[in-house]
Amino acid sequence: MWQALRNELHLQGLEIVTIALDVDPEAARQWIEQTKPNHPSLIDSAHRVDELFGVINVPNSVWIDEQGMIVRPVEAAWPPRDAPPDWQTMADDPSIPEQLRETLKLAKNIKTQPAEYTGALRDWVAKGSASKYALTPNEVIARSGPRGKSEALAAAEFELGQYLWSNGLRDLAPRHWREAHRLHTVV
Repeated sequence: MWQALRNELHLQGLEIVTIALDVDPEAARQWIEQTKPNHPSLIDSAHRVDELFGVINVPNSVWIDEQGMIVRPVEAAWPPRDAPPDWQTMADDPSIPEQLRETLKLAKNIKTQPAEYTGALRDWVAKGSASKYALTPNEVIARSGPRGKSEALAAAEFELGQYLWSNGLRDLAPRHWREAHRLHTVV
């Protein structure tokens, strides 16, 4: 999905950088190698992107212009697909571990607007700062304001899971990641 959008808009100046937020780089690496992207694809196992831009869930995007200015802060970013992603059907597969199925079911509740998102992105690529979707610095700051209670709790649960995973308590981490998903879907 990102590859097709990048291929469509690259000659007009857009570069897409995908960043997998995964505590286990090998888990993300298999997906990157399978899709063979022709755009930069990074793995952020330390979740620095979360901290720096306010990412709570994926896929999210941040639009950065040619001068390095953020013109849209972090927001849900779901390009259209021809078919539902594999992970959505995995949520109902009894052969998948129960904890993963629960997390995937929660992720299915995240609201998406793929047509609206890609329409806005295409408009920005075509019109640059004249696009109605390119925000002023003051609008970016206003949208980047403090997190609501559910978002803050989701971020805290995610960080706790990350801490447990990184400190060898890997069996305790998934519970906190599931709670982060649950809290984020009620935002």
